[in-house]
Amino acid sequence: MRPVLPTALSFVALAVAAPALGAEIDAASRIDSVTLYPDAAVVTRVAEIALPAGESRLVFQGLPGGLDPATLRIGGEGEARLVLGAVDVRKAPAATGESAFDAQIKALRAERAAAQVRIDALAAKQAMTQLYAQSGPDKQGEKGLKPEDWSAAWDAVGAALARNGEALREARAAGEEIDVRIRALEAARPAPAPKGAARDVAVDIEAAAGGKFRLAVTYRVAGARWTPAYEAHLTTSDKGGKPQLELKRRAVVTQATGEDWTDVALTLAAFRATGAVAAPEAVPQIIAFYEPPVARPVAAEARGAATGDALPPPAAPAPAPMLAKAETRQAQVEFGAYQASFVAPGRVSLAADGSAKNIALASQSPQAELSWRMTPALDPRAFLSVHYVNGEEAPLLPGPAAIYRDGALIGQERLPLIAPHEASDLGFGADERVIVQRAPVKRKENEPGWFGQTKFETREFKTIVRNLHDFPINAVVTDQTPFSENSAIVVETLPQTTPPDDKDPDGKRGLLRWRFALGPNENKEIRLAYRMKWPADREVVVP
Repeated sequence: MRPVLPTALSFVALAVAAPALGAEIDAASRIDSVTLYPDAAVVTRVAEIALPAGESRLVFQGLPGGLDPATLRIGGEGEARLVLGAVDVRKAPAATGESAFDAQIKALRAERAAAQVRIDALAAKQAMTQLYAQSGPDKQGEKGLKPEDWSAAWDAVGAALARNGEALREARAAGEEIDVRIRALEAARPAPAPKGAARDVAVDIEAAAGGKFRLAVTYRVAGARWTPAYEAHLTTSDKGGKPQLELKRRAVVTQATGEDWTDVALTLAAFRATGAVAAPEAVPQIIAFYEPPVARPVAAEARGAATGDALPPPAAPAPAPMLAKAETRQAQVEFGAYQASFVAPGRVSLAADGSAKNIALASQSPQAELSWRMTPALDPRAFLSVHYVNGEEAPLLPGPAAIYRDGALIGQERLPLIAPHEASDLGFGADERVIVQRAPVKRKENEPGWFGQTKFETREFKTIVRNLHDFPINAVVTDQTPFSENSAIVVETLPQTTPPDDKDPDGKRGLLRWRFALGPNENKEIRLAYRMKWPADREVVVP
């Protein structure tokens, strides 16, 4: 082909097109590439076609009815100058006649009916032979058979029954085989097309000279999505060696757009196609004293009804806000200035029946720091936790993660949104070789005797952590005390409390956190004591 600059056209609202002046040509196209978002898909169809010189109208037939005409774009290149004109997005004519699938079912049912005719004929012949055999040789003919002919008659009847019986068996087997094929086809019947007729896209073109051209039509369509999924594999050492963490990123892809994706180049975008593109406008807020509504006199309402003056309807409420082993082929990550996308390995096929396809996107092995986390007031177990940093340039989107520890699936966790190079923690199940015991030591309260006296209540707890491993561990213990936002209620930590390393960690009031290393077969005791005070004439809710 001679090099020609590509020609492209973008359409925002071209629903009505000028009449075509040339012949209408069917542009047989195929889906070449799909960019899939978490809420939609952008599909690109290509058609390679020979065009005559002059004006023509190209028709891309059978596009999904859910395509958004505002996102329609058409481009082309070829051996001669090509001018793209007006575009008509129209409803495709209804299909006439039976489909190839229905024709196949119809042919099988006709074959089954013919097989049934043969079965009925053979069954009647067999029944007639059996009736002849039951009448007896002395009753055959006007005077019956002579005794010397009985043996030949018995042989003839037996041979006829055997021959007809075998033919009947084969005919019935053939009929059953056809029934199996019919049931299999019925089970594989394609799903009906989604509501909304398919669309045809017609575009007026003018070619300076005849030649070969490649045209592409791109559009956004709903009914397709991908969701992130993860696998987290932690490999530990019996001697407390350096752990190995592997975090695998996957995508679960589904689509019910009305058209199958066959052997397409698939790109997954990590941002929504229909999300907001600008910051919301802030609205000034006014504070004022509450004014009770003024009741409208009933008489005024009656007068309005009598004179036909309808009262204004109440304002509609504001809408609610929208809230050496086998290797796995992985996607290639492409980084832009503002976002990242994943190019699926190879070509991908996905039927438009809503079935899911799991695609491996990326894998990383960040440095893992182990700790044993305990919240003894809520659960008397120690949970293994891994602190890591997302080493990819793409964020880890929120999604479920299958958790594997030393090759065994132990549960599922949900990953939050983790930005590139942001740290996070991931749990890897309970460790039965770290024992946690929490018990109350003291609970004391006074009994005020007169009005205005202060009521006191003191509570003390003891937590013991035992490490039964033969290697040291890093323990993190979190406990809690009540807190109050009322100045009349006072909660104070008592001196016998083991000094915590963090108070109100992560801005969570009332929490205390201790961090310490615990050697093999070593114990650690933590004391927590606090006192609550409030006016004796008031009732409080104490957890």
